[in-house]
Amino acid sequence: MKSTKQELTETSSDEQSPLGEPIKSTTSPVSRGFGKLSQVLYQLKGIGGWVVQRKALVTSLAVTGLLVLGRQIKILEPLELNAYDRMVQLRPALPPDPRLLVVEVTEADIRSLGYPINDGLIARTLQNLEQHKPAAIGLDILRDVPIGAGNAELLSQFKKNDRIIPICQISVTKNSGTLPPPGVPKAQIGFADLAFDQGGIIRRALLFHQFPAPSGCTTQFSFAFQLAWRYLKTKGIEPETVGKGKEQQLKLGKSIFKPLLPNSGGYQQADAGGYQVLLNYRTSDKLADSVTISDVLNNRIDPKLVKNRVVLIGVSAPSEKDTFYTPYSTKGQQIQRMPGVVIHGHIVSQILSTVIDGRRLFWFWPEWGEIVWIWVWSLTGGILVRVVRHPGQLVVLETIALSLLAGTSFALFLGSGWVPVAVPSLGLILGGTGVLAYTAYQTQQERSEFARLVSERDNNIIALQALLKQTTSELQTSNDLQTRNELQTRNELQTRNELQTRNELQTTPANSSLLEETLTEDNDETAIAPDPESTAVWDTETVVQPVTTSVSKAKNSSILGGRYKINRILGSGGFGVTYLAEDIQRPGKPKCVIKQLKPARQDEKFLAIARRLFKTEAEILEKLGTHPQIPLLLAYFEEEREFYLVEEYVKGDSISDEIPVDQRLPEKEVVQLLKDILEVLLFIHKNSVIHRDIKPSNIIRREEDGKIVLIDFGAVKEIQPQELSNQENVTVAVGTRGYSPPEQYAGHPSFSSDIYAVGMIGVQAVTGIAPHQLPITQETGDVNWRNLANVSEEFGKILENMVRYHFPDRYQSITSVMKDLESLRP
Repeated sequence: MKSTKQELTETSSDEQSPLGEPIKSTTSPVSRGFGKLSQVLYQLKGIGGWVVQRKALVTSLAVTGLLVLGRQIKILEPLELNAYDRMVQLRPALPPDPRLLVVEVTEADIRSLGYPINDGLIARTLQNLEQHKPAAIGLDILRDVPIGAGNAELLSQFKKNDRIIPICQISVTKNSGTLPPPGVPKAQIGFADLAFDQGGIIRRALLFHQFPAPSGCTTQFSFAFQLAWRYLKTKGIEPETVGKGKEQQLKLGKSIFKPLLPNSGGYQQADAGGYQVLLNYRTSDKLADSVTISDVLNNRIDPKLVKNRVVLIGVSAPSEKDTFYTPYSTKGQQIQRMPGVVIHGHIVSQILSTVIDGRRLFWFWPEWGEIVWIWVWSLTGGILVRVVRHPGQLVVLETIALSLLAGTSFALFLGSGWVPVAVPSLGLILGGTGVLAYTAYQTQQERSEFARLVSERDNNIIALQALLKQTTSELQTSNDLQTRNELQTRNELQTRNELQTRNELQTTPANSSLLEETLTEDNDETAIAPDPESTAVWDTETVVQPVTTSVSKAKNSSILGGRYKINRILGSGGFGVTYLAEDIQRPGKPKCVIKQLKPARQDEKFLAIARRLFKTEAEILEKLGTHPQIPLLLAYFEEEREFYLVEEYVKGDSISDEIPVDQRLPEKEVVQLLKDILEVLLFIHKNSVIHRDIKPSNIIRREEDGKIVLIDFGAVKEIQPQELSNQENVTVAVGTRGYSPPEQYAGHPSFSSDIYAVGMIGVQAVTGIAPHQLPITQETGDVNWRNLANVSEEFGKILENMVRYHFPDRYQSITSVMKDLESLRP
């Protein structure tokens, strides 16, 4: 059966596709159109296959998709917001803002003045502050109704000084909101509402809104924006708008305040109504200078703390519950809350610092940029798992990668850039975990496929052997019948000769002695039975010869499959012949190795089984060839009832030249040689496959890079635990004298059988003696070699454990051997 690749390359073509496949030329425009479409579909299929084979890429894309979905449905938003809070806590604090003064109503003030503080005391507070000429005064205490005496004086203060900003509250759900002090102009009022995230944490600042306000709080400007605006007026700065329609943005001086979007930074579908910016807190401790309201009432303040400053008056006493959670709340051992007046002060400070000091506002990547960022780190996690196999090293590198991610994100944060950090970290971890899970799943699938293929192949081998045995039995029966017929004819002739002799002797009495002698001789000859060992047994290889042998085909035709030119025969035996050839249809005519399956018979029943055997053998080789140090299967095909495997040609020499007989190698070189072999063998064993024919001639030192390449996988056999005790299962005994352990010849190989073969290569290298020539210890059956080599005690012990006669006494896994080899002193 021809592979798809082989069929494509056998078509005549005038041009090559970008993927290197020939395109058949046609003359019909419709045919050309379908040809181009077919070519595009084939290329897409090739690209899809390439992607699927990249576990890290596939996993990273899947993980990214899941994380993006998790962001969209807001499952992962809390993680990102918590990471934001942590970065806010870690960044350096700014010094107190010299443009602000906070007048606090403390617990002591409440005890001495009472609460709510009456209008007269607030009016006197405003009057005492006003005499020191502040830039603006903000009263963060509601006064929608008169409180105590002095309401007229308070309203008089509001009316005669537009730099005093009282507050109101916007309608929220069923709450009708809170009105401002009566009679105060709308342009002088600011709403005190704050933007809360889940959990009541304040991370955003609402500067103004454009939604209808059915309550009496009709101002569009926030309390903090009104105060900042008053201060900026003293600097000659007025608010402007840039852009058109929905793209309009606030401009103050040279700074443009870009509004927060629902998906900015770590937010997903946030309520970004009105005009919001991310609140860039100044510090967790001291925002600005502060005094108590009692100090102001008693004129115990320095006028310099008031002049040209923005003064905010509000309650800081925890008992009045005008405190809120901020990103700093979880900084210490106890949960801390920040007074509302201080939060308003942070918003004022942010506006002034941005416009006057050039402090940057927070910036964000577009959503597609954040998705790419998440994908990059998911891919990184997958690549680390693919590249690093040692668990300890993997943990270290994953930690370094997480640190790099966190460090990069924090560095950007210090530059006022908020990029996702929690979700990419999760992607990094899930990317690696996903590759591990994906690899484990694929490994399980591959092992199952190997089990199926090897079982099918061995069943085909058994079926072929049964056919051959049947042929031998039929030939044996035919030979026995022929022998009996010949013997019967011979006896009849002998009897006639005896009668004739007697008649002749009766007529010649004088010759009686001669008659006795003749009878004696004849009777002795007749008494001799045919020797069973001399019975003709029709050897199957002699009887059932193929019509055309491989050698004769090579002589008659030097081209196989229409593209492989035979150069020479590399070897023969078993099921066929191995050729060195060149692919005349590929640029440069690269060399390849062709193995021919040599059918013992040409009848359809036999060929059908042989064809199935050939196909399963090819599929096994194709899967094993995914390892870079195992020859790649390039194609397989059938031609004139003969089967061919085309494999990658590995230029180099077998390690037989490295370990010649009568020459000992240094221990260091032998240890490295064993490590090189075991690394390739580890891949085979991980697929639950046993090579079963490890020997120097099947190991090539590749000339290109000096690496070990393991060849000749015609005897691979997968072992499942139940096969060891199931006597009905048939295991084909394969191996090479000296390198194969006794259980392998008995038809019960295990993973330790390959370890035995590698160990015998090591023994041969350190002794300079071929394995089959080494003496055997009669008591244990172990090879007696230690007195023939000069190796360290540690390395000698490893070799001994590799080549124990009884397989339970040997190493049971490649990893155990490699661990002990790594522990050897240099």
